[in-house]
Amino acid sequence: MWTQGVPVESEAKQQLANISRLPIVFKHVAVMPDVHLGIGATIGSVVPTLKAIIPAAVGVDLGCGMMACKTTLTASDLPENLSSVRAAIERAVPVGMTPKRYGRDKGSWETPPEETDAAWTNLVKEFEEICEAHPRIKNTNNYKHLGTLGTGNHFIELCLDENQAVWIMLHSGSRGVGNAIGSHFIELAKKDAELHQRNLPDQDLAYFEEGAQYFGDYVKGVGWAQKFAAANREVMMVRTINALRKVITKPFETHVEAVNCHHNYVQKETHFGQEVFVTRKGAVNAEAGKLGIIPGSMGAKSFIVRGRGNPESFNSCSHGAGRTMSRTKAQKLFTIEDQVRATEGVECRKDAGVIDEIPMAYKDIDAVMVAQRELVDVVHVLKQVVCVKG
Repeated sequence: MWTQGVPVESEAKQQLANISRLPIVFKHVAVMPDVHLGIGATIGSVVPTLKAIIPAAVGVDLGCGMMACKTTLTASDLPENLSSVRAAIERAVPVGMTPKRYGRDKGSWETPPEETDAAWTNLVKEFEEICEAHPRIKNTNNYKHLGTLGTGNHFIELCLDENQAVWIMLHSGSRGVGNAIGSHFIELAKKDAELHQRNLPDQDLAYFEEGAQYFGDYVKGVGWAQKFAAANREVMMVRTINALRKVITKPFETHVEAVNCHHNYVQKETHFGQEVFVTRKGAVNAEAGKLGIIPGSMGAKSFIVRGRGNPESFNSCSHGAGRTMSRTKAQKLFTIEDQVRATEGVECRKDAGVIDEIPMAYKDIDAVMVAQRELVDVVHVLKQVVCVKG
């Protein structure tokens, strides 16, 4: 556990103990400083498994992650009033969601743009193959969610680094289709566990072993969702850049430095001489030299980091600050006035609908960074000036 100086709830420790007792776990479970209780598996954990995968540990926001790119703009190039920038981004990228009973979802495309069409052509063939074997996945928001933000802690931000350079940073995953794929296979894993009468400490820790009926389908489905998530971030980034060009008259270049990384995913890697499946549930790949992104909460700073390749962490680091309380508790505890104070200087929503994302609902990002100094080196410190939330 890389949690020195950071609070860890007892329920999360119990959940971690449950996971580590599974016979398929290789060596140990590595715990990041943003660790907190999750559904099935603990958020902020790295779970290496031998010839098996736990679908609920990977979760349902498959391929969720971050993208950031540095531009040639500086703080002085931004307009005095940043509300026009936020409005331009919100026009360019669908955000939020509309409950089904109210008709068309504002968080999906009515008519997807050409960037979505181009990205979908690289995804559609494999998607159709997955749907042939699992038809219920077809009736989901897939194509119309490609290039959209979603809700909760997903965001698009404009940030300034330590030299006042402007960065664009965003956080999202595989949207409705990833949720459907994750949920579908979690249920199949539970049925598989019942069939084989596995003695599990928690039914959410049901797993597929290599050779099991749905193992190959799950690997294919989750791999596709991770590709969708990366493409989703790419489309949003292109549309955000184009939106900025409409409100900032000065010509500028982008992708001076760029990072696109998952923090909710599974992939095959070699550790301690053994090929294993590594599930990072709220953790980032921090191989030696590899760039990653660790965002703070709304109103807090974020970090571009370089991995140190710590073998005991399975080359991983935290994916953010980590929550200290549930969304419901934050909504009860804090007011709109608290939200306004906490996000002073940031052009963002400050209404009741985002109180659950208030910075005080999260751990102190500085303490989180100190706790993982063996895992990463800080390359850039970013402070947001515009934040678009779902």
